[in-house]
Amino acid sequence: MNIQTAVQKAQLFLKKKNIKTPVLDSQILMSEAIKKEKEFIIFNFDKEISNKSLEYFNKLIHQRARGEPVAYLVKKKYFWKYQFSVNKDVLIPRPDTEILIEEVLKLTKNKDNLNLLDVGVGSGCILISILKDKKNFYGTGIDISKKSLDTCKINSKNLGVINRLKLYKSDIDNFHFRKYDLIISNPPYIEKSKLKYLEKDVIGFEPKHALDGGIEGLSEISKVINRSSELIKKNGFLILEIGFDQKWKVKKILENKGFYIKKVVKDLSNNDRCIVSKKI
Repeated sequence: MNIQTAVQKAQLFLKKKNIKTPVLDSQILMSEAIKKEKEFIIFNFDKEISNKSLEYFNKLIHQRARGEPVAYLVKKKYFWKYQFSVNKDVLIPRPDTEILIEEVLKLTKNKDNLNLLDVGVGSGCILISILKDKKNFYGTGIDISKKSLDTCKINSKNLGVINRLKLYKSDIDNFHFRKYDLIISNPPYIEKSKLKYLEKDVIGFEPKHALDGGIEGLSEISKVINRSSELIKKNGFLILEIGFDQKWKVKKILENKGFYIKKVVKDLSNNDRCIVSKKI
């Protein structure tokens, strides 16, 4: 069977299973099956594929049809300007989260030798991307999941920043190491009662502890703000990702802890997504 026939069959199958992006997903999974770049697929539709590759491709397609995210199937995800290893122990990086990196780079444009803390570092996509772009910054990442930290360590090695990164297994409440110029976090912020309404790709496969923000979705955000008020240097910045409807509540928590709200940034869908605040 050639690539075109296999991909077309897969697209139809995924479409019947209500997968939103059957064409793109089929191409990416074929790329994984034959170990070639996606561009190769597009320009070599008539190329025959081996029975072994076809069998692997069909297995991936059936996994995708059950809702398993493409990123977990191919074990990687592009984020910012880099490729990150991902697995079921970490959240899949999303384009909206790149806003946090943009804001950090704007704030630190003319700064050197800053120490950054990433609370809930996960795959390391946020902190590692910043360290890649800012060659003389130093990072600390904490996470309650050892498996997440293992993944972050792999990514820091692959992207050449491991010498400027320290990782600790800890929650924010029990972390007391030094003071930081800037703290970033994409904490769990989805209300517990709304988890069941998430798309099956998300709730069925991504780590629930990285999604569940408690009764109002503010439990983890509040913890990050409370401890950050002590861990951050005076005039240091705290940059948080938030839910689209949490702006006013989060602003109130920040202000009560001595933070000045510098700006609220909208995401690609024009929803409030990021709060930039300054410790005063």
